[in-house]
Amino acid sequence: MNKNIIYISVVLVVAAILSASSCNKGNDNPNMPIVRIDISIDPNSTIFYELNTVGGGMYLDGKPGVYIPPESRGIIVYRMDMNTFKAYERTPPNNPDECCNTHTKQCTALIFDVNTYPFVVDTCTSTKYSILDGVIVNGTGTYPLIEYRCDYNGAILHIYN
Repeated sequence: MNKNIIYISVVLVVAAILSASSCNKGNDNPNMPIVRIDISIDPNSTIFYELNTVGGGMYLDGKPGVYIPPESRGIIVYRMDMNTFKAYERTPPNNPDECCNTHTKQCTALIFDVNTYPFVVDTCTSTKYSILDGVIVNGTGTYPLIEYRCDYNGAILHIYN
């Protein structure tokens, strides 16, 4: 009897582990740029004044001391509350090369500003994504925004993947 209980317990544990590890399979976005993001900023400084208040957002592209690798089209950062930030890749998660200019090799990037708030917009496909969780709210596509991890210690915001 004890052998049956042990066997059933082992089978259940293995099944649970396999189930948990396969939950996200198939949800990986093949359009995600292969890039290493590792950025630390002080969101309360004047350089990043757009992030000084809750609901503020900005692009990190071109900001002093911030290196965005060329494989990325930039990063959007949004302050959810005093201690929570969201960071998204500006490369459109669905059909990212649909509106690339073959002569200049320039491609569209997602936009987020006062005119689109609270949405991030793909100007090529007119797809709108929620800045709060990255999901599609209007338009077509399969994938949500490509999100980076954010850790904030009250002084420094670390954005990475």
